[in-house]
Amino acid sequence: MVAALAISLPLGMACVVAQEAPGTAHPEQWPAMRSPLKADPKLEARIDALLAKMSVEEKAAQVVQGDIASITPADLKTYRLGSILAGGSSDPGGQYNAPAKAWLDLADDFYAASMDTSGGKYNAIPVIFGVDAVHGHNNVVGATLFPHNIGLGATHDPALMGQIAQATAAEMRATGIDWTFAPTLAVPQDDRWGRTYEGYSENPEVVRSYAGPLIQGLQGRPGSTDFLKGAHVVATAKHFLADGGTHEGRDQGDARIDEATLRDVHDAGYPPALKAGVQAVMVSFSSWNGAKMSSNATLLEAVLKKRMGFDGFVVSDWNGHASVPGGSRENCVPSFVAGVDMIMAPDTWKGCYEHILAAENNHTLPAGRLDEAVRRILRVKLRAGMFEAGKPSTRGVAGKFELLGSPAHRAIARRAVRESLVLMKNNGGVLPLDPRKKLLIAGDAADDMMLQSGGWTLSWQGTGLKPEDFPNAQTIGAALREQVGKAGGSAELSAEGKYTSKPDAAVVIFGETPYAEFQGDLKVLAYRPGDDRDLKLLKKLKAEGIPVVAVFLSGRPLWMNREINAADAFVAAWLPGSEGGGVADVLLRDAAGKVQHDFRGTLSYSWPRTVMQSPLNVGQAGYDPQFAYGYGLTYAKPQTVAALSEDAGMDLSTLGSQTFFSRGAPATGWTVRVQPKGGQPRMVSQPSGQKYATDVAIVPVDNKAQEDSWRFSWKRDADVAFIAPRPQDLVRETNGDVLLLMTMRVDTAPKGKGAELFVECGEGCSARFPLDAALASAPRGTWGRVGVPLKCLASLGAQMGNISAPFGLRMPAGTEVSLSEVAFGTDAQHVLPCPVK
Repeated sequence: MVAALAISLPLGMACVVAQEAPGTAHPEQWPAMRSPLKADPKLEARIDALLAKMSVEEKAAQVVQGDIASITPADLKTYRLGSILAGGSSDPGGQYNAPAKAWLDLADDFYAASMDTSGGKYNAIPVIFGVDAVHGHNNVVGATLFPHNIGLGATHDPALMGQIAQATAAEMRATGIDWTFAPTLAVPQDDRWGRTYEGYSENPEVVRSYAGPLIQGLQGRPGSTDFLKGAHVVATAKHFLADGGTHEGRDQGDARIDEATLRDVHDAGYPPALKAGVQAVMVSFSSWNGAKMSSNATLLEAVLKKRMGFDGFVVSDWNGHASVPGGSRENCVPSFVAGVDMIMAPDTWKGCYEHILAAENNHTLPAGRLDEAVRRILRVKLRAGMFEAGKPSTRGVAGKFELLGSPAHRAIARRAVRESLVLMKNNGGVLPLDPRKKLLIAGDAADDMMLQSGGWTLSWQGTGLKPEDFPNAQTIGAALREQVGKAGGSAELSAEGKYTSKPDAAVVIFGETPYAEFQGDLKVLAYRPGDDRDLKLLKKLKAEGIPVVAVFLSGRPLWMNREINAADAFVAAWLPGSEGGGVADVLLRDAAGKVQHDFRGTLSYSWPRTVMQSPLNVGQAGYDPQFAYGYGLTYAKPQTVAALSEDAGMDLSTLGSQTFFSRGAPATGWTVRVQPKGGQPRMVSQPSGQKYATDVAIVPVDNKAQEDSWRFSWKRDADVAFIAPRPQDLVRETNGDVLLLMTMRVDTAPKGKGAELFVECGEGCSARFPLDAALASAPRGTWGRVGVPLKCLASLGAQMGNISAPFGLRMPAGTEVSLSEVAFGTDAQHVLPCPVK
C-alpha cells in the first residue's frame, strides 16, 4: 500500500513519489529460504481429506486458542478449539503448585474432549497444549529450573543450549504437554526493557548461534524418527519481530528502526530456527515504525511465510489481536486476515471464534484464508504424530515424573550456572574462598529460591512462592553451607549480616525482586533507587574488617558502581534457577584448597557506566560502557579493578518506584498527606512526633523487623494519601493483571460507614473503592497482603496515565490500620472484588 506525496524539485518541476505505509517491508531484501522438511504428498492428502469433512464451525474453532483458566474440557466438547494454553499464572484447578499428575490428568481430559466425535457430529482432531517453558518446565513444582536466557548467553556455548532444550522437552512430555512457547530469539537493545533477561544477548551473532541447537534440542532433528515425538515437543520462535528493539525499551512498544536493522539485528535468530525446522512462530505485541506486528501482513505473509519458506503456523501473543487497528478483545479477525493462523485468545476465545465464524459465513474473510490457516495447524499436528499417539499419558515418557528435577537434568543446569557466572572484580584474590574457614552468608537472596529464579517461575511474575514450592532445588546459601560443612569449615547464614563470631569472609547475595514483561520496565538502569539496604550491608561488613564477596542476582546489567566499590569481589550471577550449587562450585575451593572451577562466563550484554547509558550496545557510535561486551575475569588471569566513579549520571532521588512504602518509610521523593474532613492538609515523612495529632496519629510498629511499619489511628474523619513525586503512567500495568497491593493489618475496624480506598489523578480526578465490607470481615491483628486490580480503579473513573496519588485511605474516626508495604504487583493473598462489573 502506498500514498502519493508531491515534492518540489530545483527546476520548479513536480513529480510524485511513493511514500510507503508504516511497517512496510521489502520481501526481496530478506533471505530466500525453503522448509527443511521435504514436501509430503501423503500428509497433505490427509489434510485435504480432513478439510473436506470439517464443518465451517470446526475450522473456525481450530484457529483459536483458549486458556485453561477460562475453558474446560466440557467447553471443548462443544467449541472444538484447536489449542489450549496454560498462561503464566494458570494451573490445573487454579492451584499454582499443582502436582505433576494433575497436569497430566488435565492434558488427558482436554485430549479426550477433542477426540469425542459425539456420534459423528464432530471430527476427532487432537488439541495441542502449550505452555511458557522458558527456563525449564517452570510451571511445574519440582521441575529443573535452568538459568534464564541472559545467564545462558554469558556461557557462549551453543551445544549446551541443545542439552538444556532437550532436558526441558523431556520434563514437559512427562506431564503431558506437547508445545512450548520458547525459545525467545529477541536481541534486546535497551536493557530498560522488562524482558531483557529473556534475551540471550545484545549481539545478534550469539542469538544466531543459539537458535538452531535450541530448536533441535526441543523438537529433534528434522527427518529423524523422533522428530516432534517421544521426548520432544513443538517449539516456538518468538517474538516476531523486534520485540527487543522498542523505543526506550518499553514492552509492547514501537521499534523505530530501518528495515536493514530489523532484518540484520532482530531477525538474526529466525533463519537458523527455520532451518532447524521450528514449527511455530509467535508474533510480537510490539510495533515496527507504528505498525502493529499482529496486523503486519507484509512481514507475516510476504516475508515469513513466502520469502522465508515457513510452513508451520503463526500464533499470536496473549490477546495481541485486541490492540491492532479494527480489532478488539472479542474481534480477532484483523489479525487473522493479516496472517496469524492461531489466535491466542485466553479469556476471549468464544468471542474470537464467533467473529471468525461470522466473517467466513459472511464471505468477508479472503477466499481460502481459513482453510490455509487450518492446513498449517493440521500439518504440525500430523508431523507430530498426534492423531496416532493416543492420549498424552500414553505418549513417550509421559508419567515418568522422576524426570522432573532428575539428577541428570540438574547436572546440566548446574554446569550452566557455573559457566554463566561473570567475575566482575576480585581485588586481592579474595576468591576462591577457603571452605575450611569460617564464612558468613548474608543478603536477602542468600536463602531465597524465589529471588534466585526470577519471573516465569510457577507464576507469571515469579512472586508469592514458598521454600516448599522448590523440592528439587538448592539455594546458593544452602549450597555454600553444604560444601563448607563437608570441607570442615563453618558457615553462618544471616540475611541481615549478623554473626556470633567474626567470620574470615562474607558472601552477600542480593538482587532484583522477580518480575516479568512490562512490570520489569525501567526508566533508567538504576538498582532499587532510594533503597540502599544492600549497599549499607556491604559497607557495614567491610568496615568491620571482613573481606566481602558480592553475588548479584539480576535480569539485566544495572548501574552498581557503589556496590562494586564496596565489595572486594563482585560476581554477576544473573538468575541462576534451581542449582545454587553451581555458584558454590566456583566461589569455593575444594577440601584440599584447590580451585574447583574457574570462571568461564563473559558479558553478553554491555554494563552501563551511568544509569542514563541506555541503549548501550557493542558496535554503536560512542560506545563507552563501564564493562564492555565480552568482559569477564578469571582466577587464571587475575586483575585489579580500580575504584569506579559513583556519579550515577542523575539524581536518583527523583525516580519513582514500584514499591512506594516499605521498611517504615515512603520511597524517596514520595510524601504522605493527611487531611481531616473540612480541614487543611499536612505533609508527613516520618511517624515520630505524630502520636498526639488531632486528626490521624501515626506511630511506628513492627511487622518483620523493628519499626518497619506505620499504624494510622483516625481521631476524626480524614484522608491519608501517598503522593508521588510526579504523575505515574500506569496504562500498561492496567492492561495487565497488576494490582495495587497493601500489606496491612486491621487493628480496629471502622464503627461507621464510609471507609474507602481512593486514588487521585490530577485536578478533580479520582476513583473511590468502598472498603466497609472488607474491613468488617478482616481478621483483627493479622497481617495480610491485599490487592485491588488497577483495572477496577480505571473502571471507577481513574485516569491511569496521570496518577498523582496511587493510594489513599478515607476512614471514619476510631479506625486503626497498620501498613507495612504499599506497591504495585500481582502476589496478593486476597484480591478485593470490584464493585463495577
